[in-house]
Amino acid sequence: MDDYFFGYGSLVNRSTHHYPEASLARLAGWRRVWCLTDQRPEAFLSVRRDPATTIDGLIAAVPQRDWQALDLRETGYLRHPVTEAVQHALPTPPQVQVYAIPDASIPGHGGHILLSYLDVVVQGFLQCYGPAGAAAFFATTDGWDRVILDDRANPLYPRHRVLTDAERAVVDTALTGVPAVLKPL
Repeated sequence: MDDYFFGYGSLVNRSTHHYPEASLARLAGWRRVWCLTDQRPEAFLSVRRDPATTIDGLIAAVPQRDWQALDLRETGYLRHPVTEAVQHALPTPPQVQVYAIPDASIPGHGGHILLSYLDVVVQGFLQCYGPAGAAAFFATTDGWDRVILDDRANPLYPRHRVLTDAERAVVDTALTGVPAVLKPL
């Protein structure tokens, strides 16, 4: 069996990585959450177990089972096997893992979300799942009760992307429906 990862945030945006055989997938029993760790001042997007939720995402092969580069990209996260919980259309079932922040390292609320990071995530969902997928991302993500730092003009997120006017409008409209507070950089 091949090794695959399940991406649920920025990894859904295929322009942020070069992993082969990326395809749409769903992960049952997990829910996204914005959380803070001692790794950096910005909030990370993570997942936690939630038997009532299924989230959309993307699975992609890890060539030669070389997890080192992906583990480096996902510093602060731990991998969890989720093979049985992933629904996909691949003809051969792969071994799938998901990255999640360990609960013990989540000190609570606080920290800010970089708008440039959120933009990358939503752009990926729009490209893979359309407007309904972007809306589902917001609906299946917790932890919106924090500041979103508007860094679009001077992006701080290292894998930032330029959004179209239509993509920006989707993000901006969705933010009116969550308890986040948008603040300028």
